[in-house]
Amino acid sequence: MEAGLHHEQEQWALGKRLIAGVDEVGRGCLLGDVVAAAVILPQGMILEGVNDSKKLSERKRESLYELIQQEAVAIGIGVIDVATIERVNIKQAARLAMKAAVEQLQPVPDMLLVDAEKVDVPYEQLAIIHGDAVSQSIAAASIIAKVTRDRMCRQWDSEYPEYGIAIHKGYATKAHRERIMEFGPCPLHRRTFLRNIEAQQQVLF
Repeated sequence: MEAGLHHEQEQWALGKRLIAGVDEVGRGCLLGDVVAAAVILPQGMILEGVNDSKKLSERKRESLYELIQQEAVAIGIGVIDVATIERVNIKQAARLAMKAAVEQLQPVPDMLLVDAEKVDVPYEQLAIIHGDAVSQSIAAASIIAKVTRDRMCRQWDSEYPEYGIAIHKGYATKAHRERIMEFGPCPLHRRTFLRNIEAQQQVLF
């Protein structure tokens, strides 16, 4: 099932022409930056297969990424690094990434549809629970953000191959936790996120 245009159609009916979907990825990871994207698609366009990026195969995401890049009116990407995540906390870092993504949009949007968040920008916006599953614009943003971050993960994997980053993308899988226990954290790890592992395993990093 694809993400639909119900929310977009409501806004178009109100005269809003440039609707931007906004989403982020990497919030729950133990490692790496948080990445957000904002995407404005042409009014009325239906992109077949666009859905919550988590429900798509890597191959499908890559294919849709290229399609969205070709068809979008505008795309913005925001990246917030580990040092900032540690300083301001992950929720605020995700919001900063969304803000940065929206601020890159040219032309500027008339309205934002955001996946269950509020973005600190002077645009009218609507937070939608599970937005990446029900709004095509938000789903498109989730795909752009996910593919962008996955490509970053492959680069990080080449720099720190002992952690298997290309496989788990920084999430708290059993294999990832075991590698942290074996090798200790690398500079990309979010130390505040590792405290729970440290407490559970009674391992001093």
